[in-house]
Amino acid sequence: MRLSQASSRNRITTAVLVLADGTVFEGQGVGAVGDAVAEVCFNTSITGYQEIMTDPSYAGQIVTFTFPHIGNVGANDEDIEYASPSGATAARGAIFRAEVTNSSNYRARQELGPWMKRRGIIGLSGIDTRALTNLIREEGMPHGVIAHNPAGGFDIPALVEKARGWNGLVGQDLAKNVTTLNPFKHEEGGWIWDEGFENKTPTGQDPHIVVMDFGVKANILRRLSTLGARVTVLPAQASFDEIMAEKPNGVVLSNGPGDPAATGEYAVPVIKQLIDTKVPLFGICLGHQMLALAAGAQTIKMTQGHHGANHPVKDHLTGKVEIVSMNHGFTVDEKTLPSTVEATHTSLFDGTNSGIRLKNAPAFSVQHHPEASPGPQDSFYIFERFMDMVKAA
Repeated sequence: MRLSQASSRNRITTAVLVLADGTVFEGQGVGAVGDAVAEVCFNTSITGYQEIMTDPSYAGQIVTFTFPHIGNVGANDEDIEYASPSGATAARGAIFRAEVTNSSNYRARQELGPWMKRRGIIGLSGIDTRALTNLIREEGMPHGVIAHNPAGGFDIPALVEKARGWNGLVGQDLAKNVTTLNPFKHEEGGWIWDEGFENKTPTGQDPHIVVMDFGVKANILRRLSTLGARVTVLPAQASFDEIMAEKPNGVVLSNGPGDPAATGEYAVPVIKQLIDTKVPLFGICLGHQMLALAAGAQTIKMTQGHHGANHPVKDHLTGKVEIVSMNHGFTVDEKTLPSTVEATHTSLFDGTNSGIRLKNAPAFSVQHHPEASPGPQDSFYIFERFMDMVKAA
């Protein structure tokens, strides 16, 4: 099935999205030239497109923005979520309803198109994103190829075969592709309007937090620094001995892309050892899923996933409902939680698990992104909860 571009103007098609079932969306290209195969998801956020496209959790995915106007605030060098100095990758492609217009924001330093091109992100604009979103809602996240050729002309049958031949995210360890290659220190706090990022120079008396980098977002590190932590980031494949050599007062299991069971093949044994030491543990997103695996639970692939900044989650410890930012395609199967694990948060969209606490160790985790970026700041307290646990230990 071929779906023509949303615009009625008679122009050459310069970009397409081709799905494994043969569906084709035609429109106008923006950003990098070429093609990329990935899983197609949708994100319902109305702000923060830079943070979304640079979130390493989106590695292996093409993001469809349901908000129609993307790019009108331009791009800058501050709203980047890559934390690794190794040059991590994130979203493979991005899809927009309206064509990208010139920026009109005082923080803009570059237009979105050149910014995407510099980062190798292929864009497609001018398609019916509502139709694509409905397709994902009804049939799940498809495999697809996004292609951009300024001269037009696409070998659709070849692109269909490329989409069909892709293995997908199940069984894929993508954390190894986005993690830092070498340990590094982080000494930057949150962004203060209109001064920039707060400089945080830690002292030897500050709690030392080690972050296992499975694709950590920069604003997770900034939240920790803002709360007075000395932050050291280690590669995803760091051993138990390498972690303990840092003498951590607490360990954060970061967000990241891919199948938690695949990354867990090397990370879960390390996490189990950390649990045994009783060092405070805090998991976020992929880190949440791997803490659950280490505790004896299982994870499963979701049909649509959760991608957006308007998700309601209930914190069972306080009874409060908070609006959170989410970005995940796998989830913890709550039915498999052992008796030593308590569910602490629940998604009010579909009832899936959004947080756990270990009863036999100072360890807890959440499925959502408490640092937001983009999104509401309802969940900042979770970082405070972790730092209180560290100080108590």
